[in-house]
Formats: sequence, structure tokens, C-alpha cells
Amino acid sequence: MELDFERCYRAVDSRDQRFDGWFYTGVTSTGIYCRPSCPAITPKRQNVRFFPSAAAAQGVGLRACRRCRPDAAPGSPLWDVRADVVGRAMRLIADGVVDRDGVPGLASRLGYTERHLHRMLRAEMGAGPLALARAQRAQTARILIETTSLSMAEIAFAAGFGSVRQFNDTLREVYASAPSDLRTARGGQQASTGAGTIALRLAYRPPLHAGALLDFFAVRALPGVDEVRDGAYHRGLRLPHGTGEVALTPAAGHVAATLRLTDVRDLAPAVARCRRLLDLDADPAAIDATLAADPALAPAVAAEPGIRVPRAVDGFEMAVRAIIGQQISLPAAKKTLTRLLTASLRPVDHEVIATDSGVSGQQLHDHRGFLSAEELLSLPDSGFGMPVGRRETLRGVARAVVDGSVDLGASADRGEAVRGLLALPGIGPWTANYLAMRAFGDPDILLSTDLAVRRGAAALGLPDNPTNLDRYAERWRPWRSYATMRLWRAA
Repeated sequence: MELDFERCYRAVDSRDQRFDGWFYTGVTSTGIYCRPSCPAITPKRQNVRFFPSAAAAQGVGLRACRRCRPDAAPGSPLWDVRADVVGRAMRLIADGVVDRDGVPGLASRLGYTERHLHRMLRAEMGAGPLALARAQRAQTARILIETTSLSMAEIAFAAGFGSVRQFNDTLREVYASAPSDLRTARGGQQASTGAGTIALRLAYRPPLHAGALLDFFAVRALPGVDEVRDGAYHRGLRLPHGTGEVALTPAAGHVAATLRLTDVRDLAPAVARCRRLLDLDADPAAIDATLAADPALAPAVAAEPGIRVPRAVDGFEMAVRAIIGQQISLPAAKKTLTRLLTASLRPVDHEVIATDSGVSGQQLHDHRGFLSAEELLSLPDSGFGMPVGRRETLRGVARAVVDGSVDLGASADRGEAVRGLLALPGIGPWTANYLAMRAFGDPDILLSTDLAVRRGAAALGLPDNPTNLDRYAERWRPWRSYATMRLWRAA
């Protein structure tokens, strides 16, 4: 990734938080790397290098700044929205694929050789897949050290390290501190979130319109799966090594996340999915600047800055919600979904490995992850409570997910996934595009045939005919998904 020195240095000199996660500042005279917004004295030009990733900075021997915590910066919005191989690879690495399946597994998921994948990541990120995964392991280990009472050996293997020695060496190199020193530095806080929880902060680029996110989730919440309560969004999670629950509470400058996991190896995947769910790696300044250039949207942008696209923790869940919600009201869709979930009712797994946290957080209740494709296929016809055609559409999608012919993961090839969905009976352009926006994170989707979108357009004085609205919306590229959210709110 090309980094213009003058532009990057101006961002560092002004301590501009908007660029946190876009790049990292290496200071050769001190041997550290920082966020652009680090409050330390601006380094001299001749002592500065810029890196596209924390792993690239670590690769030349720099350690993380203890003051600005660059390893905990928001993720780059570039990798969050890009649909190419590098963007997909970064999302898979964040979801822990390298830790679970190694680089061969990552390359296989992407359809490239290991050598070519390494070459692409080096060119764009300044580091290969192992180095990128190593940087993530170090951050996960630091979170577990500072927020749990797990032993160092347990943390080493939970974070994905192959041995305790590798764990110790990596943390000394990245943080210039022994793991035990990191735990001592947390100040000996007493646990206050209860047994089996981990509490942490999820950074984002301001502004964040938290109310819009909570409103969106509240009207779509399903009993036993998710709910909005006391200013927080609670939901169950399906994770690679088990299940989990999370409470997400928006706060000033961060979202407080309280997690309960059946296996702490799922911490990094859980964090990645929560960030994706709330669209925390978006660049609201760039998005709002583009949309505010349209006089029709400018007042809404000024009144509600930082509108995000509510995403998904599970692509199959989003597919089921979208199919059942086709051409019916939200209350009717919730009623049908509740009946479907009741037919597949499963107990919550209460066994937890994670221990007490040292940060106060939301009280967790029992929330299950959404039913899986295999569970849906095992339901009898009577468990669906819907017309035969829609029931068979759901089964068709579930079969495609199980046999691998359709990938609904966040790292899926968007074009290939949409084509696969459209080939299934009962899936039309609205459903496929809705999934592209919410499950795959495509930032440039306009649901121009959606009734609520058309009503919102009319309320703002815009064309409400789909063809004319599509033509008008060209000025909103590449952020038409965010314009869709604003039209929904206008409706």
C-alpha cells in the first residue's frame, strides 16, 4: 500500500485520530511504533517511517508504544471494505484462520498458492500471513493477560502460540515487557464482571451514531438470540471452538464488550465478529463527506453523523432473516423467525474456561447463537410455519452452505457468493444484495426496489422510482450502503 510521506506526517503532526489504523508511525530513534494520534512529541522527519500494518512495523524490530497502544487501534477501513484477495485474507486472519488451519488453510480458502498469497500480502501489508497472525496473537495475549486471571501457559495456547517460549519471546519483542510485567502493570484490579467473563474496549473512529445501531437491532431482536436492554446489545455467538455471549455497550470513544466464551481460543474471532457486527472499522468522516455533498442528504448527515451499516456475525443467520423477511412486515417476520427458533430450541452451554475479568461490564444473560444450516435441515416441515416455497428456499440455502457450493462468510468472494445465491430457487436480487450489504460488507449497495428505501427517498424529495433512484444515487458511490441506511431512517 502506497503511503504518501507528507500526508502521513501532517496527520501525525496534527494527531489526527481519523488516520488511526490506516497506517502506523515508526520512530527509528526510539525503536517504537505508534498510532498517528499518539500524544507524544511529534518525531523529527528524518526519524520517521510509515507502515501499512502493525506487523510490518514489528518486522523491522519496532515495539508497540505503551502510551497510545497502536495494537488496539481501529482496523483499517481499507481492508474492511475491499473485496479483493488481500481484503478477504485480512478478514480471515482476523477471524483466526491461520491459528486454526495454518497458512495452507488460509491459501486454500482463498484459492491461491501459499507463495502467491505471501507475495500479495507482503506487497500490500509489508508482512506475510504468519507475521500478520503473530501480531494478532500478541494483541490477544495482552488482552487475556490484562483482563483475566488465566495462567500464562493457558494464555499462550489460547492466543494461538505454539509454545510458552514462543509466547514469551513474542511479547518481549512486541511490547518490550515480560508477560508477567504486563499483568503487574494493570494495577491489580479486582474482578467485577463475574466468573467466566472477559471485558475489553473496541475502538472506533468517531463519530458513531450508537442510537441508530441499537434502534436497528431492537426492532429485529429475537427471543433467546439477541436483545437491546439498558443501552446495550446482547446476543449469542457461534464460534469456531464453541458458543459465546456478548454484551456491547456504546461509550465515549469505544464500545465496551463483555464476553462469555466456552473456549478462550475464540477471543480473537469473537472480537472480529463484534467489530464487523457494529461496522466499527468504517471511516465515517469519508462516508459522511461524500453523502453530505448531496443537498438532499446534507441535513440528515449533519443531524446524525456517523451512521453505520449494521452487519452480521453469521452469514447463514442473515440469509434466513432476509428470506423470511421478503415482502412481509418486520413484526410478521419476527413471529415466523421465533416459531422457527422454538422448533430448534437448544440449551445454552454454561461451561466456561475464561476466568474473572478486571473490568466492569454488562451482566450477561442466556443468549444462544442462531440455528445452524445443519439444524435447519433437520427440522420437520411443521417446524417452519411458512409457505412451502419459502420453506424450500431456506432448505436450498442450507444445503448449499453445508455442501460448500455457497460461502456466506464475511471473507467470501462477494461476486461469486451473489451469483451462487441468485442461482438458487426463491432468491432474487433484493435478497442477494441485502446479504451483500450486511453479511459480506459491500459498502456500495443501494436497495432501490425496497419499499422503505423508496419511501425514505420520497420523504427527502428524491426519485422514488427504482430506475430513477439508481441513476440519481451514482453520486453516492462508493458509499451507497450507508445512503440506504439513511433512506431507511428517513422512512
